[in-house]
Amino acid sequence: MKFLDQPPRFLFFTGKGGVGKTSIACATAILLAATEKRVLLVSTDPASNVGQVFGISIGNHITAIPAVPNLAALEIDPQAAAQAYRDRIVGPVRGVLPDTVVKGIEEQLSGACTTEIAAFDEFTALLIDSALTQDYDHIIFDTAPTGHTIRLLQLPGAWSGFLEEGKGDASCLGPLAGLEKQREQYKAAVDALADGKRTRLILVARAQQATLREVARTHEELAAIGLRQQYLVINGILPKIEAESDPLAAAIHERELAALNAIPDVLKALPLDKVELKSFNLVGLDALHQLLTDTPPLALDLADNPILFDEPHLSELVDGIAADGHGLVMLMGKGGVGKTTLAAAIAVELAHRGLPVHLTTSDPAAHLSETLIGSLENLTVSRIDPHEETERYRQHVLETKGAQLDAQGRALLEEDLRSPCTEEIAVFQAFSRIIREAGKKFVVMDTAPTGHTLLLLDATGAYHREVSRQMVNKGMNFTTPMMQLQDMKQTKVLIATLAETTPVLEAANLQADLRRAGIEPWAWIINTSVAAASAKSPLLRQRAANELHEIDTVASLHAQRYAVVPLLKDEPVGVTRLLELAAG
Repeated sequence: MKFLDQPPRFLFFTGKGGVGKTSIACATAILLAATEKRVLLVSTDPASNVGQVFGISIGNHITAIPAVPNLAALEIDPQAAAQAYRDRIVGPVRGVLPDTVVKGIEEQLSGACTTEIAAFDEFTALLIDSALTQDYDHIIFDTAPTGHTIRLLQLPGAWSGFLEEGKGDASCLGPLAGLEKQREQYKAAVDALADGKRTRLILVARAQQATLREVARTHEELAAIGLRQQYLVINGILPKIEAESDPLAAAIHERELAALNAIPDVLKALPLDKVELKSFNLVGLDALHQLLTDTPPLALDLADNPILFDEPHLSELVDGIAADGHGLVMLMGKGGVGKTTLAAAIAVELAHRGLPVHLTTSDPAAHLSETLIGSLENLTVSRIDPHEETERYRQHVLETKGAQLDAQGRALLEEDLRSPCTEEIAVFQAFSRIIREAGKKFVVMDTAPTGHTLLLLDATGAYHREVSRQMVNKGMNFTTPMMQLQDMKQTKVLIATLAETTPVLEAANLQADLRRAGIEPWAWIINTSVAAASAKSPLLRQRAANELHEIDTVASLHAQRYAVVPLLKDEPVGVTRLLELAAG
């Protein structure tokens, strides 16, 4: 493996949920420990299953792995870190500032930004020279800090007074208020991340065009802030032998080859490793030893019995949506779960039924035109350009709030508007203009605002609360965009996921964020399920059996209603195939 050639002290694995970061990080830790190096494995993944992989309880303290000499592990719980971080900031002002101000601070610290920064706060000590880590030759991180977090930490440190005086606009800078005392330590940590002699970043992806586009964006974002020592691992490639007797496996093999041949140009210069798909769950030392080595495969434990599968189809959800005649349909979920395809399929099916539909996306890698290939009566398609909307939003804020500021205040405002959340809010405002159409037609949104963005808007709440105050005083009826999103009669939020452990846990976290913002998801969609397909390949049949537990978890624990979409032999591109997908 190229990424293991002369490894530096710090190895960071990053990528979307479900691509196999944890498994590869654990397998790497085992291999390095076998070379008599002392290794510390650290996870900051909210859906971490490092303890489960090794079969022991780890938690938020360094724990030796008994079965692997020279290896210890640590699981940082981002939610617990975020709560401790909030308590540290809010505690000193409780009883000192008015309750309304304290509540506002708590709301600003309730979003995903706080969780990201708090997790970074926890593992900062591991990136600098300290007694905690001095005995370890290698420190391996499962889940690197995002470019979003690092960009936040690179912003100037004068935010506390700026925010308290109300000069800033809606942004994610609230969580930075508690960072002043540790900025030097954070700078040292960010410097360590950017030092190629000390740090190597491993981008983990799947052989899928959409996933590789996501990874290309991550690569460029991290390179732009100085993290240039990057390697690429494409995980889960279906072995060619599986395609010999199974049409479904053959189609997947061809799709993966096409994706690999069309890899984005910005990734072609990176050192590349390929890891084949395994039939078994990567839990336990035997399984992990096989992930990155050429040892004989484990025997499959699936008998020749058929996989019994009778789950709701997407068509059943579309029936429920169509019954209202109009409304807002929002597809949410992490990258790589197929939101664009699902949004297009739902929109096409509604239009096919004679209902007016506006399908819109803000995905920078939008491929709606490629997915639809043509037009359809009753269907209009649009794309919101995030860069254009962000620039429009920045100019508006500078012309309004910035007009009365002195030079220093205006400079801080301009820096505030360069925060990563500015784009999210700008895009939401553009979405808000389209939302109004949902009173007369269906509006289907691909790449909807995240739960984090909605929490942020609810916390800063300038537009929502100001409209509410004015209209109540005038005795008028009104509906703000946030109120419309919170009304399930007007808005149906669909959470898209895969039948794999990490994507399901990430979707559950998204649902929790939405609920804190007063938005109740209407349904879940489990996409590209092998269990719902008619696979004959032994490897795919084993993976189908592995999916059943995750599908049951969604059905019994998370979703009010759900549908399962099968992994298809032919890519769902074009109106005909999208209609077939929607019909189940």
